[in-house]
Amino acid sequence: MKFQYIIILSLILANCQTKKEKPNEKEEVVTSFFVGTYTDTISKGIYTYSLSENGKLEKIGLAAVSENPSFLTKSIDNNYLLAVNETNSLDGSGTIESFLINGDSLSFISRSSSGGAHPCFVTVNNNGDVLTANYTGGTVGLLKLNTEGELSDLLDIQKHTGKGTKKQQNAPHAHAAWFEANNNSIISVDLGTNELWFSKIDTLQQKFQFSEPNTLKLDTGAGPRHLSFHPNGKWIYVINELNNSISLVKKSDKQIFEKTASFSTLPDGFDKDSFCADIHISSDGHFLYASNRGHNSLAIFKINKEDGHLKLIGHESVKGDWPRNFSLSPNEDYILVANQRSNNIISLKRDKNTGLLTFIDEIEAPSPVCILFR
Repeated sequence: MKFQYIIILSLILANCQTKKEKPNEKEEVVTSFFVGTYTDTISKGIYTYSLSENGKLEKIGLAAVSENPSFLTKSIDNNYLLAVNETNSLDGSGTIESFLINGDSLSFISRSSSGGAHPCFVTVNNNGDVLTANYTGGTVGLLKLNTEGELSDLLDIQKHTGKGTKKQQNAPHAHAAWFEANNNSIISVDLGTNELWFSKIDTLQQKFQFSEPNTLKLDTGAGPRHLSFHPNGKWIYVINELNNSISLVKKSDKQIFEKTASFSTLPDGFDKDSFCADIHISSDGHFLYASNRGHNSLAIFKINKEDGHLKLIGHESVKGDWPRNFSLSPNEDYILVANQRSNNIISLKRDKNTGLLTFIDEIEAPSPVCILFR
């Protein structure tokens, strides 16, 4: 009997010890993100995936049905998601949709005209001002997002004029529109006119006002697509789709923007077709990344802290075809890349000291073109 008591007591102590150790076990951190897609094949809209702390990817499911939600952004308070519908309706314009973020799912709130055909970019500032860039329409639209997540009707349209030198530049093609730090000044990127356009919002009239000068020409045939602001607030990096380059733009002492240098995103000797897509800078301002569609890589640059010039330090394969948008994870340990034509998303581990990348995982995704962490 005494022997049985000893065995029972041992089991109880062992069980208590196990329970005591469990709270000390480290729980794996998982971060979810939304994926915008093209819906001309099997995709139904916006999907949710997750990234684990070891870089593994998993699909959660369909977050919302939406037509061609090719670019996504969030409100400053993280409560609402905005998505473009890259379409051309009978009235010659696409639309912008707003959704309430419910964990890993989305609830539709409103839809409004984007102010032009095939919107491909949307952003919102902390005043609720919404900008849309309409590629085919060559326009930038202005809307308002209220505190309930509802979009206003279209308030104003900024119409671009002119053209560039390449066949893709036979008309204006607004590709992105960004708020500067003060949230009132605007930089619009036009691939067709080969220019940056500068304006601000007249908050009383809720209208665009062009600045003076109102444009900055980039290198002939460059085809500006997107841009990224350096954390120091002094330098802007513009990625050029057509000549596979990055333009460094700075403000002069007279507060006028000037292009100061350009840097290729491709390795020496590469002579096949390739077109740049997206660009991001690490929050410490040390490294810049750019996606090459065709070369199917991310170009990795180190940023000179004195003058902002770029030094190419490597290329990392995206393990797929036609890398569109990519995104740094919230802690910047990983970069996720959306490969449109090969229908996959990959995760790359980022060395914060060297800026270099290492492939970790990949997952299937239908025509993914935009990644937005929740």
